[in-house]
Amino acid sequence: MADQAVTSRTVDGVEYPAVGTYDIDVSHTRLGFAVRHMAVSKVRGGFTDFSGTLELAENPVDSKINVTIQAASVDTHDENRDNHLRTNDFFDVENHPTWTFASTAIRPRSASEWDVDGDLTIRGVTKQVTLDATLEGVVKDPYGNHRVGFSATTSIIRDDFGVSFNAALETGGVIVSKKVDIDLEIEATLQA
Repeated sequence: MADQAVTSRTVDGVEYPAVGTYDIDVSHTRLGFAVRHMAVSKVRGGFTDFSGTLELAENPVDSKINVTIQAASVDTHDENRDNHLRTNDFFDVENHPTWTFASTAIRPRSASEWDVDGDLTIRGVTKQVTLDATLEGVVKDPYGNHRVGFSATTSIIRDDFGVSFNAALETGGVIVSKKVDIDLEIEATLQA
């Protein structure tokens, strides 16, 4: 992509990336989550094997996002917990190895913030979620590649996707919260 004649553009005073298809740069992207554990702390984790594209249109609301996550790549920095998450108690990676997100609508909140609606599929169950997304920046890197960065957050209820394993605590409450907070930091590079 080096030395290409592609430029960013300015819309409502905000620098937008050039129109085109961008590949998610896995080495500079974090697909993270946090879930309350035993009602006293949060366990944080993420996924290390995923791919995706951002098809950025002239009008941002016409853009498309598609991501595929390999569920077995879960990493919470605890091998025993990660192995348990891969079982039928949680992710059932043997029967549902991939998760997907495909955008269905993009609604602007400001020149650099959008609500991104999409279909999230986990364990073969598809539900619509809304990401609170922000354009973080546009840059041409030292190698001539055009890059864009976005952050996004949302929360889901894991029971909605059939991830219902839990155990009650003697003091009340449960070991793992039903609510899961999702936090994304995405960097993508314009395809040649």
